[in-house]
Amino acid sequence: MPAYADIKVGDAAEKGMLVTDELVRNFAALSGDFNPVHLDQNYASATVFGHRVAHGVISAALISTVLGTCLPGEGTIYLSQTLNFRKPVFIDEHITAKVEVMDKNNRSKKIRLVTTVYKADGQIALSGEAWVMCTR
Repeated sequence: MPAYADIKVGDAAEKGMLVTDELVRNFAALSGDFNPVHLDQNYASATVFGHRVAHGVISAALISTVLGTCLPGEGTIYLSQTLNFRKPVFIDEHITAKVEVMDKNNRSKKIRLVTTVYKADGQIALSGEAWVMCTR
């Protein structure tokens, strides 16, 4: 993981994961969000999506994973995040979260990053912007 001083505008990192039924059910139990569009295929088939949709915050959590483990990495403090949910993520879809450094404030050690979650076919599922602070 790079030290704050080594991070440059344009640096990027990404991580992917498979959104499984087990992951969605575990997230529902953890969050208390038992919306049937996430858990019940019969219910979800009657919605505009036609299939169960993963909780949007699962995609956002993958962004947090990248920020806390890759870029900036260890010691990162999440300050803010905008989330624009653009496409649904379905069960058994692979997603990839990418963060890219857009700006740095050397005095405060704060970094602004563009955050994007892609579906396997390249469509953007989530877009936004994050501010983080480096503690190291």
